[in-house]
Amino acid sequence: MSHENKPESPARRRAIVTLAALGAGAFTLNAAHADDAPKTLRIGYQKYGNFVVLKASGALEKRLASQGVSVQWLEFPAGPQLLEGLNAGAIDIGTVGETPPIFAQAAGVDFVYVANEPSAPRAEAIVVPKDSAIRSVAELRGKKVALNKGSNVHYLLVEALKKAGLSYADIQPAYLAPADARAAFVQGSVDAWVIWDPYLAAIERQANARQIADGTGLVRNIQYYLATRKIASTQPQLVRAVLEELDRVDRWARDNVPAVAAQLSPLVGLDAGTIEHALKRTAYGVEQVSPATLAYQQQIADTFASLRLIPKKLDVTEARWNVA
Repeated sequence: MSHENKPESPARRRAIVTLAALGAGAFTLNAAHADDAPKTLRIGYQKYGNFVVLKASGALEKRLASQGVSVQWLEFPAGPQLLEGLNAGAIDIGTVGETPPIFAQAAGVDFVYVANEPSAPRAEAIVVPKDSAIRSVAELRGKKVALNKGSNVHYLLVEALKKAGLSYADIQPAYLAPADARAAFVQGSVDAWVIWDPYLAAIERQANARQIADGTGLVRNIQYYLATRKIASTQPQLVRAVLEELDRVDRWARDNVPAVAAQLSPLVGLDAGTIEHALKRTAYGVEQVSPATLAYQQQIADTFASLRLIPKKLDVTEARWNVA
């Protein structure tokens, strides 16, 4: 969804219809897999996003209670760490940006893409300190750039450098988790930081960080919902239930940005104004992963393989959810 209160587009209506079709019979456990039904559905989430709003609503817990399934929420600092949790068997479903699944698939993590949000290219950017002499991406040559390795901003950096006529080898990447990267940025230990919302909104409002590029025209910045292959194949009705509840809360959030910001503020630890600033750059809606979207993921995978950021070429369609 766009952050603006616009009428639903034909594409969005199709997505909702698709989800509704997928959800047929979602309230009934599949008898063939009843013995495999988990007592607890474990969901990995990050500090900001639709899962936080869904968690606060309690709607998913109410829906799954009739099936004898409880919900456990586990927070992760970023997508790569969340996928480590999925690989370790700590979670069943999670949400990450577009790049972490590529690194995870290359590392042998067994997951499937179950849905995605529309693209939100303005929700991530390359920033520099307000008094920095750096005015463009081309001026990052030889500079130290902080980023969370394998996160969605990793691809943004690669594409921004390419457009500026630089290679990845022309910079000094500093692989840091968001909290450590922020500290390094504020202390002047790095020259630039590639980061996503709400961390992006926070550093802009609290330290007057200045953008030299966002994802517009460079990347799509898609948020994905992933599940372990086991839970998606043996308990698809649980996955469908999660996606339907996400879509409901997302439609409400689109039309109630100030209320969502007020709700997220104490949970995220940022003031409501900062959260609202970030929400205005986000995307809303839950869509079935299309062939075109998978083709975009393949493009990311091919790029990272060519740069040897992952050890081998991938076929991302191996992680497609084959819905029964």
